[in-house]
Amino acid sequence: MKLDPKLFARLIKKGIPKEEFELLLPQPSALTLELLQAQGLNLVIKDNFYCLSSTFTPVSETLFCIVDVETNGSKPSRDQIIEIGAVKLQNGIIIDTYDSLVYATDISKQIQEITGISIQQTLKAPGLAKVMHEFRLFLGDAVFVGHDAKFDYNFVSAMMERVGLDALLNRSLCTIDLAERTIESERYGLAYLNEQLELYREATHHRALSDAMTTTKLLKRTLPLIPKSIHTCEELIAFSKEAKRLKRLKPAPKKIEEEAPSYSE
Repeated sequence: MKLDPKLFARLIKKGIPKEEFELLLPQPSALTLELLQAQGLNLVIKDNFYCLSSTFTPVSETLFCIVDVETNGSKPSRDQIIEIGAVKLQNGIIIDTYDSLVYATDISKQIQEITGISIQQTLKAPGLAKVMHEFRLFLGDAVFVGHDAKFDYNFVSAMMERVGLDALLNRSLCTIDLAERTIESERYGLAYLNEQLELYREATHHRALSDAMTTTKLLKRTLPLIPKSIHTCEELIAFSKEAKRLKRLKPAPKKIEEEAPSYSE
């Protein structure tokens, strides 16, 4: 099920009166509400208004699910996930992880070289339907976090629909956006930030769980740097999208090695 963007915006800001919201839903409303929650919409009733729990849940109590996917191409409509990794984080503590390769028969040589994932490995992996059903349960209604979250979110959502599940409705947070507003850096790619900030020494770049773990450590590094005026999860999401980006650092000048003087005899 999909929600009208204007309706969604009202849920985020002030909420919608219970009777009004239920009249807008297909009947029976109870079943529709269950379906929306199953899609990851953290919908609750507060003071006889339907709203998102992210509008009043403190950042420290928010359940984040940091996700990374490796794929065999860039288009969710044509390509597929070949590996997914995720870390659940709450109050700065890692509480669970998920990691799986996905059955695939088509991986280009270039992608195999970048990821280190071979067709021999994916041929032995569980099918897409099994992995997506498992991950849907793992994700629940947690806030979906990714480094370039739009890419990972869209791919996961498309794979959900491909296997007969509904599209994602989880709230999302991008650590690129958040880093650009809290950390001064020359660049904001995950590998670069990992090296500069020494986030995760055991990182294996372009492997899903490793990148999810690196992103988790980046999220933990950025959260103490947000303004003290940010209290709730929804305020954090708004800050990551709307606050002014920090000025990027200029590249350090390259050192020019002095040539040893030559002496003529």
